[in-house]
Amino acid sequence: MSGLYKLPREERIRLVSEFASLADGQRKLLLSDSPLKFDAADRMSENAVGMHGLPFSVATNFIVNGKEAIVPMAIEEPSVVAAASNGAKLCRDTGGFSASADPPIMIGQVQLVGCKDAEAAAKRLDERKEEALAAAAPFAENIAKYGGGLRGFAARVIGTPRGKMVVAEFHIDVRDSMGANTINTILEGAAPEIERISGDGKARLRILSNLAVARLARATAIWKKETIGAEAVEGVLDAWAFAEGDIFRAATHNKGIMNGIDAVALATGNDWRAVEAGAHAYASMGGRYRPLTRFKRLPNGDLHGEIELPLAVGILGGATRSLPMAQAALSILGAQSSGELASLMASVGLAQNFAALRALSTEGIQKGHMALHAKNVALAAGASGAVADDIAEKMAKEKDITASRAGELLAEHQKRKKPR
Repeated sequence: MSGLYKLPREERIRLVSEFASLADGQRKLLLSDSPLKFDAADRMSENAVGMHGLPFSVATNFIVNGKEAIVPMAIEEPSVVAAASNGAKLCRDTGGFSASADPPIMIGQVQLVGCKDAEAAAKRLDERKEEALAAAAPFAENIAKYGGGLRGFAARVIGTPRGKMVVAEFHIDVRDSMGANTINTILEGAAPEIERISGDGKARLRILSNLAVARLARATAIWKKETIGAEAVEGVLDAWAFAEGDIFRAATHNKGIMNGIDAVALATGNDWRAVEAGAHAYASMGGRYRPLTRFKRLPNGDLHGEIELPLAVGILGGATRSLPMAQAALSILGAQSSGELASLMASVGLAQNFAALRALSTEGIQKGHMALHAKNVALAAGASGAVADDIAEKMAKEKDITASRAGELLAEHQKRKKPR
């Protein structure tokens, strides 16, 4: 299929359909222009043949820094939205979440290879950092118009399987954008001068880092003992301690946090892959992978939770502008800056984690999760509308939420509906 991107949409679909032996109904799905016009999708992605939809939901009950918020989420798992809403609801009586975000400083890296004396090359770059910043300045003029721009420069030596290398790092304020394109443009423009200053280094990679340690977001909240119960306080503490002590549990602990954060990133048109990479790398920075949240019991018995992680997200540029649903999501959320968006997302991550740990350590995750998941199982079995609701309700009561049981119940329904 060489040159597929050059072909008209219908021809692309024909070729893909023939290759994969798609059914007529599946081919028709590819021809849909909802929720995004194909003309726009074709310019956003390579080899586009159709659109892929996810439910667009909202999590409720959030108060962040004294302000009520409705949080948009693009996700297929109902328990995530329910958990975030419940976690936020249970701390409303203590004022909700207090959250903050660092200035939007990102790190851009120029990799230098081939230096005969890497330490000397790094030292030269550090001593002549003003020259390096001056070389980068013309390429930062656009972001500087909005109050951003270059904020620092340093070089360091790293050991690698291919010998020592020098990493020249620019710190760049990207304002209300995520910043990837801005940073990469600056780095490519400055690289020739970085090579010259280093003496004999050759620039290879010129790319931002998704480990945005200078762009952290954090949130805290308190859940009253009287509201959630003393047993729930102890349960959450034990569940958190499990993640703190065991990497296998920590991976799933942090995945639960990212359930909510990723859903907001996707809804607002942000790069959730970059957010994921940064979060998990940050969790490993101490030399051991650890949970992104921390919980403790206060002297009065209440539960205190906090979260901190890098959140390189924006409200301008990229898909946040080109996707109409992302614009709608940002309007619903009401974030006026990238920092405010990051603060809200950190609050969602904390709410999500609290709700999950509370459920896991008390009644168990399956009671609520599977009851909500039952509708998805019914839909997958071929049910729809009120029939899907009825089948889901029966499976939940029977505590048998399986594809085989959904199929049996659907067959029973269809049998009853057949004319005698």
